[in-house]
Amino acid sequence: MYGEEKSDSLIVAAKQANNPKGAESVERRSGAKGNAEQPHMRRTQSRESMSQRLSRVREAAKQRKKERFTALFHLLTVEALEAAFLSLSRKAAAGVDGIRWMDYAGNMKNNITDLHRRLHQGSYRAQPGRRHYIPKADGKQRPLGIASLEDKIVQYALVKILNAVYENDFSMFSSFRWQSPS
Repeated sequence: MYGEEKSDSLIVAAKQANNPKGAESVERRSGAKGNAEQPHMRRTQSRESMSQRLSRVREAAKQRKKERFTALFHLLTVEALEAAFLSLSRKAAAGVDGIRWMDYAGNMKNNITDLHRRLHQGSYRAQPGRRHYIPKADGKQRPLGIASLEDKIVQYALVKILNAVYENDFSMFSSFRWQSPS
């Protein structure tokens, strides 16, 4: 009863032909793009901190420059969203939803947990930005889009994750550097 476990046999996805049986064979579908055949990372949440996970991603990106990172969404954790929220300016203007930093902080744990749940269920939708115009010296106006607070949280958390992957691909003198040494 508790002997060696065996896996089911390999199942290959196939697309049925349009013509009647015998007139046309079944077409085989192509495999997934990227590094789908390579071993996967652990799927469970470990007790590693976000910075430890990001440093592992950073090291993998540095060592294997040709590798495509196809599974980064698991790094968007409650911890990452909390860190992003706490990094935002407390004085920033409210977005189209009217929520300010202090309003959100009043129930931060529940708000961040709910945001995380919506992100991972696929029900989160970014809100349109609030448009504000700043007068320029020449009399014209410069449009400014102000994101909602939750959009800022998600954007900041994603920037941290993507920087861990791509920061090694750029030279120290190429454009803006997130953590440039001084």
